[in-house]
Formats: sequence, C-alpha cells, structure tokens
Amino acid sequence: MTKGTDVQDYSAIREEVAKLCAAFPGPYWQAKDRAREYPSEFVAALGEAGYLAALIPEEYGGAGLPLSAAAAILEEIQRQGCNGGAVHAQMYVMGTVLRHGSEEQKARYLPKVATGELRLQAFGVTEPTSGTDTLSLKTVARRDGDEYVVNGQKLWTSRAEHSDLMILLARTTPREEAASRTEGLSVFLVDMKDALAAGSLTIRPIDTMMNHATTEVFFDNMRIPAANLIGEEGKGFRYILSGMNAERLLIAAECIGDAKWFIDKASAYAKERVLFGRPIGQNQGVQFPIARAYAQMRAAELLVHDGIARYEAGENAGAEANMAKMLAAEASWAAGEACIQTHGGFGFAAEYDIERKFRETRLYQVAPISTNMILSYVAEHVLGMPRSY
Repeated sequence: MTKGTDVQDYSAIREEVAKLCAAFPGPYWQAKDRAREYPSEFVAALGEAGYLAALIPEEYGGAGLPLSAAAAILEEIQRQGCNGGAVHAQMYVMGTVLRHGSEEQKARYLPKVATGELRLQAFGVTEPTSGTDTLSLKTVARRDGDEYVVNGQKLWTSRAEHSDLMILLARTTPREEAASRTEGLSVFLVDMKDALAAGSLTIRPIDTMMNHATTEVFFDNMRIPAANLIGEEGKGFRYILSGMNAERLLIAAECIGDAKWFIDKASAYAKERVLFGRPIGQNQGVQFPIARAYAQMRAAELLVHDGIARYEAGENAGAEANMAKMLAAEASWAAGEACIQTHGGFGFAAEYDIERKFRETRLYQVAPISTNMILSYVAEHVLGMPRSY
C-alpha cells in the first residue's frame, strides 16, 4: 500500500497557469456570469497552451502527464479566481477513451482533441429519473447493422453546446435480460455535430444559479456508427466506474483551489481593512474562522494528495477519492463562508467577485456526486456496514 502523500508539486506548471489566468481577471468572469456566456477565450487560451491535452499520450500529440499534473492545473485555475468547470470534463472523460478505446478510436480522435480542433467535454450519463442511480438509466441504444440507434434523454450534461464529442452511456440490453445489475450498459463516443446536423440530437440549456453551461439533451433515433462503441458491448458501467475516482480527485483539487482563493482573499482583507483604529484581522473573532478554514483546507488537501498517489500507483483509490471530494467541497464552502463573513456587506457585492465564486463552489457538495452518497459509500465499502436503502 502506498504510504504518505508524495505528489509532485508541479510548481513550474502552476506558475505558467497563473500567468495565463492573469489575462482573465474577475471582471472577465463577472461579465460571462451575467451574460451566461461560455468562456470561449479562456478555453482557447488553455488549449493553445497545451493544458487541455495534459493527459493525452505524447504519441497522440499530448503532454502525457499523470493525473497529479491535471489536478495541479485545475487547482491553480481555481486558485487564481478563474473557473475550470468549462474544461474539467475533458480531463476526467479522457480516461474512458485512453483506458478502453480502441487504437483506431484513439488515433482518430485524440490528436484532434490535443490540438483543440475537437472538444471532448460532454459526458452523457445522468437522467431525469435516475440521478446518481446509474444502473436505472433508460436511454436505449439498439443495434441496427453497422450502427446503433439511440433514443432517450440526459440531464445536467454540461458543455454540450460547446463540445464536439460526447461520451454517452446507454442501455444496450434490457435490464430484465442482463446477466447482472451492472451488465447491459455500453459506452459510445458520439460525434455531436453530425447528430445535430441530422436533427436527431436536441440540446436545451438549463438556467442555474451559476454559469455552468449545463443542458438537457434528447436523442431521437440518433444513429451512431458501431465503430464508435468504446470497449465491449454491455460492459460500459465498469468503464465509467473506473473513471470516477479520477473525476472525484480532480474536482477535489478544484475545490482546494477555491478554498485557497477564499482564504487568500479573506486574509488580505482582514489585514487591510481598518475599523476603530486597527485592522479587523487583529480581532480573534475575525482570525479564527479564517484559520479554521485554512486548517480544513490543508487536511482535505492531504487526502487529495494521498488519493492521487494511490491512483497513480495503480491501487484502488475509491475510498480516498470519494472522501477527498467530500472534504474538499466542505473546505471550499467553509472558506467561502469565512470570506464573506470577513468582508461583511462587501462580500455580497459583485465588484468583489466573492459571491460568484461562492455560488460556483457550492455546486461541488452536490455534483458530480452528493455528500450523502459518499457517506453511504464509506459506510458500506469502508466500514462494512449493511447496504442502505
């Protein structure tokens, strides 16, 4: 078993990411937030700098970096006040193609994803009636010669309007005919531009409390070449499951970045803001919430590093990934609370940009998996308690 939390710091990468982010300050994100616009300029800059291809092997034009590097990139984006939500799916969706895609699929798509010619940022799994109960999904893919015909609906499919490719999970064997609960689901790589042009894919934006470019998508006899089936038919659930630990760890890294941004912001304001002849940070009532938030962040950060180290060592990092995501999300929310409280009324003013980050970081106690689901996982799979219903 891996001991400690020995994860490379990637200080050089962090410095370069910080420089890139400096060109996209708070007013840029505030404007995008107000208009509910996708940060296309920011995404293009990340792509041109090669960060979106961090996990793509060098033979396909990427950097061939490990998960810890992707985590460092996303954490730094958040720490600089930017929003990695516009691109983070490309980091964790990539694993499905890398681990389970055919050589032909990787050679066809990965070089174009690496250059930014194609965007792989949409992940079609959640449905209105299933939520996190993935095994109950109802979207169906029926084999028809050299194609699959897909009918159904997905919900909370973020960035669908701004992505060229989607990783789609659909049922290829009726649940009652499947050999087990986890069989009968398959994963496909969908060319969304072709489907939109054919009129078989409909995308509807969902207005939410933060600018997350999320949508619901509808499939109406959408045809997918059988060559776009990833891996073996009916084994898709395990393929998606194998990528969830990476997803949780990367989201956790983003939350750590958010927490650091809030803590830096609160600490600076507490030292600069003078009331009654002295900095407000001289008062323990102001100091302690910030100090506690810092302690929470550091504890969560250590678990994130431990989970990444285990993941990169090829171990089962399920427990660490889930707990890291939960604790990091709670730490970023606590840091946000401390930041708003420190700023008082100014914390609610759009000018200070705190309220935007506060709304954005709240998402991660719910998505991509809720805190209660993580607690259920820990109770059952770590502590050996009976399965809850």
